[in-house]
Amino acid sequence: MITHPEKIMFPDEGITKGELASYYEAIAPVMLPHLRRRPITMERFHRGIGAPGFFQKDVVKGFPEWLKRVEVPKHGGTVHHPIANDVRSLLWLANQNSITIHVWPSRVPHVHNPDICIFDLDPSKEDDFDTLRAAALRLRDLLEDLGLRSWIKTSGSKGFHIAVPLNGKSDFSEVAHFAHAVGRVIVSRDPENLTQEFHKVDRSGRILVDTGRNGYSATYAAAYTVRAKPGAPVSAPCTWEEVERGDVRPRTFTLRTMAQRIAATGDLWADMLKKKQSLNRPKSVLRSV
Repeated sequence: MITHPEKIMFPDEGITKGELASYYEAIAPVMLPHLRRRPITMERFHRGIGAPGFFQKDVVKGFPEWLKRVEVPKHGGTVHHPIANDVRSLLWLANQNSITIHVWPSRVPHVHNPDICIFDLDPSKEDDFDTLRAAALRLRDLLEDLGLRSWIKTSGSKGFHIAVPLNGKSDFSEVAHFAHAVGRVIVSRDPENLTQEFHKVDRSGRILVDTGRNGYSATYAAAYTVRAKPGAPVSAPCTWEEVERGDVRPRTFTLRTMAQRIAATGDLWADMLKKKQSLNRPKSVLRSV
């Protein structure tokens, strides 16, 4: 049961906690395959997005006995991440006022072996979509040159997430090293517009090619999750053709438009779940790029 369903989570749109929970219940059939067995970090907003929120990784009390968790090591101890394998788990997250679901790039029980590599294109400014779109397409083409197929989704914030499904044979250090090397190559080809400088003060208005989502305990916004931004944008899968045409921008899809979107397209990342790619050959090719 959702407590206080009338609570306002998005003040400008009048979106309540009950509506947020209803969204997650409706989107579950397409979202859960991408979410299952992944350790979760909750981004919680007890008073809606009009007040500061907080991140919660460790769930040690106040949870139902049926909720799946995974205990993972951290420096000086352990963390008990929740896992959402079914609809009731999604609804439990929503009932914790968790607007955005952040997930690991690996799944239980193989938590040290990512099955996805994420590139996060994060613009310093939001008014240069053509440069962002060109960067995404350039990254896709580089990955294709390395023999890797990629999928894309809106971040629901300022940029795009490009995903490369993996076979789970590489560990975090290998995947992180590969992602950073790819980022270095793509930045070297357009240093005026792209950077790997994490701090905004060092970016000089350029787009950050963020490869830091691929380390141990790092997370990314899950596919179909709502972002804690005005308008309740959703991090939604899209097609490369939509990006090429400029039809899709980082906040194009929202909590209130996703039902129509899914009815029209289905899960655009469904095929990605079947793709198991190795980094062995791409790593050797990358050394010669």
